[in-house]
Amino acid sequence: MCGIVGYVGEQQAAPILLEGLSKLEYRGYDSAGIAVYSDGALNVAKTRGRLQALADMTGGGAKIQGTMGIGHTRWATHGEPSDINSHPHVSSSGRFAVVHNGIIENYIPLKKKLMEKGFEFVSETDTEVVAHLFEYYYDGDMVDALIKVIQRVDGSYALGILSADDPDRFVAVRKSSPMIIGLGEHENFIASDVTAILKHTRNIYYLEDDEIVVLSKDDVKIYNIDKEEVQKKVFTVNWDISAAEKGGYEHFMMKEIEEQPKALRDTINPRIQDGKIVLDSVSLTEEDIRSLNRIHIVACGSAYHVGVVGKYIIEKLTRIPVEVEVASEFRYHDPIIDEHDLTIIISQSGETADTFAALKEAKSKNSRILSIVNVVGSTIANASDDILYTWAGPEIAVATTKAYSTQLSMIYMIALYMADKISMVSKAEYAQIVHEILAIPEKVEEILKHKEQIQFLASQFYNSKSIFFIGRNLDYAVSLEGSLKLKEISYIHSEAYAAGELKHGTISLIEEGTLVIALATGSELFDKTISNVKEVKARGAVVLGVTTEDREHVEDVCDYVIRIPKTHEILLPSLSVVPLQLFGYYVASLKGCDIDKPRNLAKSVTVE
Repeated sequence: MCGIVGYVGEQQAAPILLEGLSKLEYRGYDSAGIAVYSDGALNVAKTRGRLQALADMTGGGAKIQGTMGIGHTRWATHGEPSDINSHPHVSSSGRFAVVHNGIIENYIPLKKKLMEKGFEFVSETDTEVVAHLFEYYYDGDMVDALIKVIQRVDGSYALGILSADDPDRFVAVRKSSPMIIGLGEHENFIASDVTAILKHTRNIYYLEDDEIVVLSKDDVKIYNIDKEEVQKKVFTVNWDISAAEKGGYEHFMMKEIEEQPKALRDTINPRIQDGKIVLDSVSLTEEDIRSLNRIHIVACGSAYHVGVVGKYIIEKLTRIPVEVEVASEFRYHDPIIDEHDLTIIISQSGETADTFAALKEAKSKNSRILSIVNVVGSTIANASDDILYTWAGPEIAVATTKAYSTQLSMIYMIALYMADKISMVSKAEYAQIVHEILAIPEKVEEILKHKEQIQFLASQFYNSKSIFFIGRNLDYAVSLEGSLKLKEISYIHSEAYAAGELKHGTISLIEEGTLVIALATGSELFDKTISNVKEVKARGAVVLGVTTEDREHVEDVCDYVIRIPKTHEILLPSLSVVPLQLFGYYVASLKGCDIDKPRNLAKSVTVE
């Protein structure tokens, strides 16, 4: 949530800050602002609303001169969206400007202390405390002042701080909130996400918690909290900036839906060699796997839905018990977990605050951590014992599609890898599943060729007030994701139910004309799901069925049918989710919704 960009170099800073912030709009925000150093003073411009309002106010940045500055897009947490509550926040003297992502949890006692010292507050934000606190501690050395600040504040933060007393450099720090450093020629950057600065550099540093960076146009120095200099490895971003552009698509979400076959190939193909799954970055031995009492899968949102699929598949193939838990709840119920448990963490960004907190909880109880993330060098990746990257490339739309699909593919490979290690799968079945995993990208491509059918179906139902998804077993797990996709971007009320639970109360919600999307792809429970379809039909529902291409007579019980290619039963979620992604997209498009930036949502949730 929120976005930060900072620049120091030889070019005018304001246009670069505005351009960088535009690349971070997908993160969600309700106000924007910049602060630029010029002639011994800080020039600040900020406003509620979209970034375009700030661009108009500053003439695209031309009205604010200077070659060093910081910028921010804010998502309101403390204080309503307003010009005053927008970042950057300035200290009482006007000599220091601060941008901040995260939450300062102890800001109230700090604010009280500062007010007693004579500092006056003008906003409702927690961030203004940092600006005044920095000024309170500043004695001519920005690093010393920042060390004292972070020793006093509790919570999560990525901070960029500009000083009118220092014309050549600015400072930044992070804790439990993403920030990267961009390394250029005679210019350097900070940003919440590499997409903001990729036009200017591919070389970056990833900061660890409480590492302080000092940036000038020709130098970057990093210090720990003891003011000892830290040497960092340079990472080079290997994907092109075009991957973060729309490329002719109306929305990033549709572009990313269409990119799924490539993302799946990039994730799957390097890990299958000569018919065997090879997970070089996973050090789990046969002995390690046999000693496991339980596997915990912990995640949020769509990643949690991947975990629900994962429970079915891992238990089926390995016979090891699996618990799937929402990360925000995991550490608060005092989980029973120890060194004989494996915790699988799933996060697209690798920075999700609740998920990282759950990781730390599991690690504190000696659980082994295996993480599935998309961002190299992210916080969760660095804190894990084993790490598997989903090579999905940048995902800009808030509603995940290709990240979800590549996470699913990793779950398949982890499950089969473990099952093979402990001899729980026959050679024949192992070979069949590996063959079908390799075929997933091609079969997703086949589904995408028929997206016009789904666009037509969306045109029939985009005015619905409520839409229900039902399924059993893996179909129920996919229903959860299909329902989320629809509601988060179209704002239509939607729920997913285990089909067998309908008669336990939820069928009372079905009335004449209600759309029910019924997933019936698995063979074992197909007949039972069809019986549930007949139940909702008897109460007036219109049913859209999703099934495999070999199922006959489904049209006899469903009003509309979407068919997907056949595959191994455990891999069906990778195919059945695609038409649900498309359906949600087309419904939202027909309703005129802001598909890539749905209201009240953000791409990377870095606060609890």
